[in-house]
Amino acid sequence: MFWGLRGGSGNFGIITSFEFQLHPVGPVLGGAFFYSMSVAKQAFRFLDEFSRKCPDELSTFIAGAPAPDGTPCVGIALCYCGNLETGEELMKPLRKFAMPIADMVAVRSYVEMQSLFDEAFTPGRFYYWKSSLLREINEGAEEVLAECTRKMPMTPGSFFYLQQLHGAASRVKPTDTAFPHRYDHYNCGAMAGWDDEAHTESNIRWSRDSWTAMQPFCEHDAYVNDLGEEGEQRVREAYGQNYERLLALKQKYDPTNFFRLNQNIWPAGVGGQAAVAANSRRSTGAREA
Repeated sequence: MFWGLRGGSGNFGIITSFEFQLHPVGPVLGGAFFYSMSVAKQAFRFLDEFSRKCPDELSTFIAGAPAPDGTPCVGIALCYCGNLETGEELMKPLRKFAMPIADMVAVRSYVEMQSLFDEAFTPGRFYYWKSSLLREINEGAEEVLAECTRKMPMTPGSFFYLQQLHGAASRVKPTDTAFPHRYDHYNCGAMAGWDDEAHTESNIRWSRDSWTAMQPFCEHDAYVNDLGEEGEQRVREAYGQNYERLLALKQKYDPTNFFRLNQNIWPAGVGGQAAVAANSRRSTGAREA
C-alpha cells in the first residue's frame, strides 16, 4: 500500500501525516530570459541542447507566452541552487545565443523564486490545459511549438510550456514508486488562462488544438496530476508498466472503489459502467479530454 500511495493518486487511502527533513536552500540564481518571436524556433531548440547538459542544481522551463505589451514571445525560466559564481557561468550561453528582450535573472531568496510567477495563476481565473511527456525538442517539434505560440490567445495566464524533469528524479528505478516515467523529459502542455467568460471557447480550442499538434512528437505517457476526464487509457499511460501492480493493489485494499475521487484505477469487481458513473461525480476543474 505504501508503494502505491507514492504516486497512486489517492486510490488507496488518505495520508493524514508524514515526516520530512529540511535542508537550507538559497540564495538561488533564478528568474527568466525573454526572447523575440523572431528567434522562437532557435530558442526552443537551444533550450533542448542546453538542458541536456544541466547539472542537478539547475532546472529550466521554457514557454511561449504573451510579453508585457501583449505580443507573443518565448521565455526561458530557470533556477540554480548551487554556487552562485558557477551559476553565473552557466547563464552565459542563454545571454549569447540570442539577445534577450528582457533579462530577469538575479540572485534571489528561495521564497521569492517560488512566488515569482504567481500573477500568472490568479485565483478565480478560468483555466484549461492538456499535457503529454516529450523526450526532445527536434526540428519538427520546434516548428509546431513556435506556431502554437503565434496562435496563442493573448489572454492573461495563457502559455505553451515545457517543464524540464531531470537529475535525481530520473535516476530512480521505474518500479520503485508508482510514478514510472523515470527518464529525462519535459512535461509539455498548452495552458490556457482567461478572465472573461466570453473567451472560454477560443482558449479551450487553442489548448486542445496545440496538444493535438504536438502528439506526433510526444510519448504515449502522461503526468497523472495533469489529467482530467480523459478515460481509462490515459490513466494506464500515466502509470505505464506499474498499472497492473496498482490494479492488483486496488483489488486487494479497495475492492468497492471507495477511494474514487481521483484518476481512478477501478477494481475489476466494480465494472466499467460503475467506474464511469463514479468518475463523473468528481470535480477536476477544466482539465478534460
